[in-house]
Amino acid sequence: MKDIVIYGFGGFATGDVTWLIDEINEEAREWSIVGYLDDNAGNHGKEKNGYKVLGGAEWLDGGRDVHCVVAIGNGAAREKTVLRIKDKVKGFPSLVNPDVRISRHAVVGEGCVICAGCLISGNAEIRDFVIVNLGCTIGHDAVLQEYSIVAPGVNISGNVEIGKYADIGTGATVIQGVRIGDGSVIGASAAVIRDIPAHCTAVGVPAKTVKPVDTKANTV
Repeated sequence: MKDIVIYGFGGFATGDVTWLIDEINEEAREWSIVGYLDDNAGNHGKEKNGYKVLGGAEWLDGGRDVHCVVAIGNGAAREKTVLRIKDKVKGFPSLVNPDVRISRHAVVGEGCVICAGCLISGNAEIRDFVIVNLGCTIGHDAVLQEYSIVAPGVNISGNVEIGKYADIGTGATVIQGVRIGDGSVIGASAAVIRDIPAHCTAVGVPAKTVKPVDTKANTV
C-alpha cells in the first residue's frame, strides 16, 4: 500500500475524500491514509475518522515519501497549495470511485477527485486537479479545465467547456455546446442555456449573470 495525506480538514476532505479512499481500498488495498494536513494551525492535532491533522505544508519538509490529494474546494486555493508542495510529495494521484463509469476514450488528468455515481462519456476531458462530486454526468467531448469544481448532481451535456477555477453549483444543468468562462460561479439548480462570461456569478432558470466574481480570489 502507498502512503497518502489528505490536504484539507473541511467536510469535503474528511467526509467525501476519506470515504472515496475507503471505497477504493475495498476494491484493492491501494492507499494508507497517514493523516490530514491543514493551513489552519488551530486544527493541528485534531482528529477525525481516526486520522490526525499532522500539521501544515511544513510537515512535508524533509523528503517524506507520501502521495497527496488536495481536498480544497476553492480552485485558486487548490492551485496555490499544489504549487507550494509539488516538490515535497511523491505525486498527486487521481482518485476515482470504483463505481464511476468512464469511457475508455475519456481522459482524466493528474490530481483529480471523482466521487461515487458519476458517468463520464466518450472523448470527455477532465484536466488536472478537477473535482467532480457525487452523482454527476459529463457528456461527450466536454472539457473541464484545470482546478474547476463540479458539485453533486450536476449534469453537463456534450461539447461543453468549463473554464479554469469555475465552480458549478449543486444540481445545475448545462446544455450542449455552452462555454462557462474562467472563474465563474454557477448557482445551485441553475439551467445554463447560453455562454457565461469569465469571472461572474450566474443563477436561475435560465441562468443569468447577477454579479462579478472577485478576480483576486480566483488567481494565484
